[in-house]
Formats: sequence, structure tokens, C-alpha cells
Amino acid sequence: MNFLAGLNQASSYVFAFVVMLGVLIFVHELGHFLAAKACGIRVLKFSLGFGSPIGFGRFRMRWVRGYTEYVVSWIPLGGFVKMLGENPGDEESPDARANPSEAMNTKPMWQKLVVVFAGPAMNLLLPVLIFSGILAVGLPQADAVIGEVEPGSPAAASGLQPGDRITAIDGVPVGWWRQVDEELNSRNTGELSVRYERDDVEATARVAIEPRQRQDVFGDVSSVGWVGLDHWRTRAMLGLTDRQSHAYRAGLRSGDLATAVNGAPVEDWLGFAQAYRDAGAGEVQLEIQRELDSDERVNVTVPALGDVAALGVIRANVFISKVTEDSPAERAGLLSGDLILSVDGVPMHSFETFAQVVRASEGRDLELVVARDGELIELAVVPILAQVDVPGLEVTVPRYRMGVMGNNLLAVSGSIGFEQVLNPLVAVPRALGLTVDITRVFLKGLGKLITGEVSRDQIAGPIGIAEIAGKALERGWLDYLQTLILISINLGILNLLPIPILDGGQAVVFLVEGIRRAPLSLRTREFVQQIGVAVLLMLMGFAFWNDMSRIVTRNWDRVVGWLNG
Repeated sequence: MNFLAGLNQASSYVFAFVVMLGVLIFVHELGHFLAAKACGIRVLKFSLGFGSPIGFGRFRMRWVRGYTEYVVSWIPLGGFVKMLGENPGDEESPDARANPSEAMNTKPMWQKLVVVFAGPAMNLLLPVLIFSGILAVGLPQADAVIGEVEPGSPAAASGLQPGDRITAIDGVPVGWWRQVDEELNSRNTGELSVRYERDDVEATARVAIEPRQRQDVFGDVSSVGWVGLDHWRTRAMLGLTDRQSHAYRAGLRSGDLATAVNGAPVEDWLGFAQAYRDAGAGEVQLEIQRELDSDERVNVTVPALGDVAALGVIRANVFISKVTEDSPAERAGLLSGDLILSVDGVPMHSFETFAQVVRASEGRDLELVVARDGELIELAVVPILAQVDVPGLEVTVPRYRMGVMGNNLLAVSGSIGFEQVLNPLVAVPRALGLTVDITRVFLKGLGKLITGEVSRDQIAGPIGIAEIAGKALERGWLDYLQTLILISINLGILNLLPIPILDGGQAVVFLVEGIRRAPLSLRTREFVQQIGVAVLLMLMGFAFWNDMSRIVTRNWDRVVGWLNG
């Protein structure tokens, strides 16, 4: 059964990889093809893949139209457009030799560069088209509705509450939460005016901005504005700090998840606190889920005291679900089930705030106050620099870590809207902006890869890309398209690198010939191409080694068992 499941997964990964690679190669080579046609260059062959055409006998995926041969070949790891006069010394057909004005080597330099850069340009244009299409179909987006206000934050002091819909910040209209984040992160001092709606009544709040150190996906620290607002809500996980409290004596423990109050379901902490407050006098029956990955429930009866604080319950903001083996947290004595209350005397009101403190610690001692089984203890932990996976980018970057994990099942989605942009004058600029943002992140990552700040072990080959594509397809078509966009941008940028046989290297050759005012000799061209092939083979070998190393690492126990018989 496991073999069949593995085979099925492998086939789905291959399908996702071949489709994605086919689209990317077709778009890239189509750019060269269309640019060559526009410049009057005769195209002799348009091939997707390498090797012989797919098919058998006379039935093969090969067509001839005019002077161009169109081929879909067996090996789907690339493609090419062969143009008349592209490589001096190539033997052309008699018909091709009869039209020297259509040869690429007779064209002015600007036309040669247009043809060369058209392939990468198409790879960079494809994300714009895909994003525009996604926006036209419609995209679920986080509404500008407050999910939570962190206690003790500037937002809490200003009177903002969960459920308020933000309509403008300092006079700038906002409709989606990403716009709220952009406005807040763009400044880190002073005060801002927040226009919001509550129960169909508009009001304005003045909110002070606090500077916070935040790390980007590559671990670089920058100062951003923070006011304590979040779009997500948190489920009602309970924290207990006193063994003498009513909650502890009733049998509640830190980590318990309240799912219902007197039989009425509650979705998040605020709903739980409100339901308990409205329960009246007498006793209140709480439905508790002890294991987040289990459907089992237990009922606990507690006194109705009107407020969860009087009951002795707080929200478990930083509840530790797992401690990594041999981590700084384990060595310091932290345990699964601990509740972190403060770091260096500063209360921790969210796991994200706690994570940011750890990432910005730069390895200094952190003094923690922890609630464990209803008692408070103090611990000192020294975070260490470790390689951390970056979701969505399939790379690892160095970050300070303590070695503890929360539980992502606690997050409850906030208000979600549906953004649909049918007007191309609005959709295309938006799509272009999204593409530019991703390209900027990729260029930054490429620079860190070259300097060694990002491990080169993260370079993926065909196996790694197939795995990335397959996992994206498993998550859904939207994730698959977003992965296609990321890889398309990668392909476009990497093809611009000045490596011989890549588009960037070909452009360098044309520029050198332009400066010399004479073509390079056939021998020189062959030597340059051999260098390019050698470089690419080394990179492909390195990437393949990384792919195999990851597979062996993930399956090491099975490998050892197989070797031991």
C-alpha cells in the first residue's frame, strides 16, 4: 500500500513538473521566436525539449510550416529556437542560404539584443498575465477588519476593538488588510489617524506608533511601525498561573481548548470570554478539547464568576506545544506544555511578538517567566543562529531560534472578502506591482546565495523542482500558479546571467562583437560555448547532488534499515 501511495505521489509530482516546465519553456522560447519573426530573422526550428520528436514511426510530434520545423521532443528539460545565421559555420538548407538578409548575423546589434532578451522578458511578463487573470477571476483577500487587539498595545489604548472595520489611515483609503499592513509598516514613529466603522457608525482614533525590530524572510532586521493590530483571531486556549484558582481546582489546565460554553460553541477567545460573562449565576459547563489533533471532548464544570480573570484563566498566548531536542530551550529546562508569560520583564501577548523578540535577540540571554502546572518559574535561554525554512521560497536562511514551537491550529481566519478586478487598467498595474515585489525578493535572495549568506545547499535541481511543483499542486491550483510565477521569475532572471550559452552570455558576445566591429571567430565561439556548457553541467550536477542529499536525509532511517538487511 505504501509503495502504491509513493508511486501515485511520484506520478503526480512528475505531471506537475512536466506541465509547469512545459509552460515555462514554451513561453521563453516563444519570446525568442516572436522577436526573431518581428526582426525578419528566419526561424529554422522551434523545439520544446531535446532529443527525437515524441512518437513512433511516422507518427511523431513534428510539423513543418514554411521554413520552420516545430518539434516536441522526449526530454522535457529545455528547448531552443534555431535561427538562420545564429551560429557561424552551421550548415543551412539551400533555401535558407538563398536568403542571407534573413540571417541573424546580418542584423544590427539592437535587433540581436531584442531577440536575446525577448525570452527572459516573456518569463517576466508571464507572472503579470497570470496575476491579471487571477484578479479577473477573483481572489480571496483579508478584509480590513480587526481580528484582535493586543492587550497593552497602542491600538488597545486608542479604543480600537475587534470587529472594527478600518476604512482609512491618515486619510489614505484602505479596503484590505494588506493595505493596513503597508501603511503601518511604512512608518515607525509618531502618531496616525485611523478611520473605522463600528456598528455602522464612523469614528476616528489617534494611535501612537511604536518601533519594532522585524526580520524579513532572509533574516535582515529593519524597524517597522507596530500598534498591536492583527487580522487573525486566536482560538480559546486557556492558560493557568495559580494552583489555588477556581479553574485549576475544577480540573482545567494550561493548553486546554474551550470549544463550547453551556453547550453553545465558541470560536475564539473573545467569544469564549463573552459567553462565560453572559452565563449568569451558578455553574458553567465548559466543553474542553485536550488534544488539538483529536476530536475527543471533556466537560468541566466551573463556577460562574462573571469574568474569566476571576475564574483564574488567561489566554495562552505563548503556549509551547513542542520543544526541539538538544535545543537551547531544552537545555534551559523548557518543557512541552509550558506557558511563557514574559521575556525580560515584557509581557508576551502573542506568539508572533515572542518570535520577533527571539529573532532580534542576536544571541543574548533572555530571561523568561513561565507558568508550569499552575506555578511560576524563571528560566534563562540563549537563542542560537540556525538555518530556518522560508515558506514559499523553498530556501533556508539564518535566524536566531530558541527551539520551541506553538500550534498553528490555534489561528482562526478573520473576515475574508473577494477581490475581483475586471478593469485591465487597474488589474495590470496591480499585477505588475506583485511581480516586481516577488522579483525584488528573488534578486535579494540571489545576492545572498552568491555571497553565501543563504546556503547553496538550497539550490534545487529537476527532482527538487518536481517536488516543489507537486506539493504546490496538492495544495491547490492557486498555490500551483503562484509557484509557477516564482519559478518563471527565477528562469527569467537566471537567463540574464552572463554565462555562455545562456541569453545573458549571448548578449555579452554580441556586445563584444559590436565593440570589435567584427564577429568572433568560430573557434572562439566554440571555446566560449564549451565553457558555458561546463559551467551549466557543474551547476546541474551540484543541484542534482542537493536533491539526492535531501532525499537521503529525509529517508535516512529507511536507508540504514535497508543496508542492515
